[in-house]
Amino acid sequence: MKIATLIARILLGFIFVVFGSNAFLHFIPMPPIPQNLAGDFVKVFFASGYVYVIGGLQVFGGLLLLIGRFVPLGLTILGAIIVNILLFHILMAPEGFPPAIVVTVLELFLLWRYRDAFAGLLRP
Repeated sequence: MKIATLIARILLGFIFVVFGSNAFLHFIPMPPIPQNLAGDFVKVFFASGYVYVIGGLQVFGGLLLLIGRFVPLGLTILGAIIVNILLFHILMAPEGFPPAIVVTVLELFLLWRYRDAFAGLLRP
């Protein structure tokens, strides 16, 4: 189980470091923005500069997972981002739902493996 945890932690960390860095470096080409609600959301996301905040948090959370220090903090930061990714794809862009599910499953697995770090949150 330790190997599965290590693989999931490195994979999730790598995913968020790469895609978070793309917000700043633009090395992954973006498809044309669709003319629907999801497109409007993405336009506002970029026009407001909010994409840089989220990209920075993705890189930070991903690096925490890759380094292996403060993994629960990295999972907490990325957890909020993953909820937003999942909701975006459920409500506005269902074509990106499968990758969102993969990231969600990795996050949930790691939360389960690091559940002792979160035990204090669930005690009365």
